[in-house]
Amino acid sequence: MTTETSSSTDAVAAPHPGMLWIPGGTFRMGSDHHYPEEKPAHRVTVDGFWMDATPVTNAQFRTFVEATGHVTFCEIPPDPKDYPGALPEMLKAASSVFVAPPGRVSLHDHFQWWQFVAGANWRQPQGAGSSIASKEDHPAVHLAWSDVEAYAKWAGKAIATEAEWEFAARGGLEGAEYAWGSELVPGGVHQANTFQGEFPWQNLAEDGFTGTSPVHSFPANAYGLYDMIGNVWEWTETWYSPRHPDEKLKACCIPVNPRGAPKERSFDPGMPDIPIPRKVMKGGSHLCAPNYCRRYRPAARMPQPVDTSTSHLGFRCIVRQERTK
Repeated sequence: MTTETSSSTDAVAAPHPGMLWIPGGTFRMGSDHHYPEEKPAHRVTVDGFWMDATPVTNAQFRTFVEATGHVTFCEIPPDPKDYPGALPEMLKAASSVFVAPPGRVSLHDHFQWWQFVAGANWRQPQGAGSSIASKEDHPAVHLAWSDVEAYAKWAGKAIATEAEWEFAARGGLEGAEYAWGSELVPGGVHQANTFQGEFPWQNLAEDGFTGTSPVHSFPANAYGLYDMIGNVWEWTETWYSPRHPDEKLKACCIPVNPRGAPKERSFDPGMPDIPIPRKVMKGGSHLCAPNYCRRYRPAARMPQPVDTSTSHLGFRCIVRQERTK
C-alpha cells in the first residue's frame, strides 16, 4: 500500500545543496505489531518539506565547528549542580561508546557494552587516540541535542518531527515493515547497516561493516534518502512519550503536522530527582540486531535524554515549506 501524498508542486528548487523534496501526505504512523511504545498505529498528515539526503557527516560538522567555534556538549565537563549525587568519575568530558564484550553477556545490562569514555567526542569517536581521519563521509556522532540545534540554526534548517521523519523514512510504502519492503534482507542483499550475529559480542559484519559506514553505502529509499534505517539513530525534535495518541476515527480530525507530547511528559519516571527531558530518536543503528533490538524499521522509536551523546546517534536536517491556506 502506498501513502496518500500531497499534490503540491509549489517547491521546485532545493533551498540548500543535497536536500530532497518530501511530498507530504497522510499515512499510518506507528505499529501495533512490535514494541509497545510504537502503539497505536494512527493516521497522521504532514505537509511537504525538504530533507537532507544523508545524515550530517563528519566533514559537514567540521565545517560548522570551524565556522562557529562550537564546542560540543560532551567536550564540556558537567556542572555538579545539574547532577546531584553523581559519581565524581561521571563528571568529566566524556560520551557513551559501544565496546563489544569478549563473549555472551546478559542482555538486561547495557553497561556490559556501553562505556562512558573520557575524551570521546565527534573528532575521537572511540575516545582519546581515535580519529575520523578516514571517516569524513561517515555520520557525525557524539552529539547532544544542543549540538544538533546549533548546527541546524547555523545551516538555516530545522530538525524533523517524529511524524515528518517517519513519513520520509517510509518512502511512500505505508504498512511495510521496512523502508524498502516486507523483507529485512531481500534476496540476500543488505539494505542498511545493521548488526548481524549475536548481539553484543558477535558481529559477523555480513553487510560489510562493524561500526558506522559511509553515508552512501546502501540503497536510497523511494524518496532518494540514504541511511534512514541503520548506520546511526537520528534525533527528532519531538518530545518522547511512552505511546502514540489514539487513532482519530473521523477524517476531519486526523492530526496535521503533530508536534508530539509536552516537554514535561518526556521525563524519565525512573529519575524523579533529575528531570532530564527526552527527545524521540528514530531509525535504528549499526547495533540493531534480531536477537536484541529490532528497531531497524520506520515505526521504531526510542527516548534519548537531551544531555546524552553516543557513538551510534547522529542527525539530519529539514527545511519546511510555509503552509498555504
